[in-house]
Amino acid sequence: MKYDSLDKVTSRWSELVKRSAWVAVVRGLLGRGGNGGLAPIVQPASVAGRALTVVIAIMCFLACLTAGAVYMVNESANDWFSDIASEITIQVSPEDEAEIEKKVTLVSLFLAKQPGILKVTPLSFEDSAALLEPWLGASNELTSLPVPRLIAVEISRSDPPDLPGVRQALEGNFKGVTLDDHRRWQSELRTVIRSLFLGGVSVLCLVAAATVASIVSATKSAMASNREIIEVLHFVGAQEKFIAHEFEKHFLNIGIRAGLVGALGATVLFLMLPVVMRLLGSGGLAAEEFRQLVGSAVLAWPGYLFFGAVVVVVASLCMITSRYGVYRILKSYG
Repeated sequence: MKYDSLDKVTSRWSELVKRSAWVAVVRGLLGRGGNGGLAPIVQPASVAGRALTVVIAIMCFLACLTAGAVYMVNESANDWFSDIASEITIQVSPEDEAEIEKKVTLVSLFLAKQPGILKVTPLSFEDSAALLEPWLGASNELTSLPVPRLIAVEISRSDPPDLPGVRQALEGNFKGVTLDDHRRWQSELRTVIRSLFLGGVSVLCLVAAATVASIVSATKSAMASNREIIEVLHFVGAQEKFIAHEFEKHFLNIGIRAGLVGALGATVLFLMLPVVMRLLGSGGLAAEEFRQLVGSAVLAWPGYLFFGAVVVVVASLCMITSRYGVYRILKSYG
């Protein structure tokens, strides 16, 4: 009895897989035929079908572009957080130009003795001024400005120092010295990343909504143009499930083909992006900030996996939307 019930379940699942629209479309794409040699109800090479393919390809391209961009910015931000988590910055105000070098040396020696601090690197005036060049430009006038001196401090991640205690000791022993642990900057950066993520999700939702609306419109058009055939099929005893399955295969086929085209276009764009970034060169502050935002502008291979997920989601939306659209229209026929 147990083996008989197991055989029934296995045969049931096998039958469902054989009747699946995905299997039928894949067999059709492989050239093995998916309809038993019978002509499809919905003609694949119609003008409306080609127009729908273009629309879905564009939607899929935009979805892949959004997913890839959000993934790339998120990876770049994680690298920033990883670097910032192991560094703090000490700012020494130039209140007395004659004593500034001595103060920087004393502060550096004081920091080097603190537990949890691995490396102390005081920046020269030229190094500090170079950090301002992207905003103020290269000019000799910087020498006349009271540019603060910076000290880069590398801290241990496993055994970090007591930053509040170090800050209090610096302020008590040295005048015009401040410690920046970059927490405010990290908070603002996280806010920006969250905003970009929510913006990306919003774009993906809009793309999904536009795809569903396009499929609903195309389904109504296909049902209207093939109404006589559908009525004849009803007359000879065809079930609604059979008719809906034919439309599923048609729109799933369109979704897969259009989705692959859109994903391929997005892949080419991201592969060309590093070349474009190199061509930008030192194109001013805007180009520099963009390079800092996306890093090397190279999309890692996990990012391309999202493109495949987008294709599957878009094709599934096409199939599910057409199925329920057909059932709803068939019920309206009475």
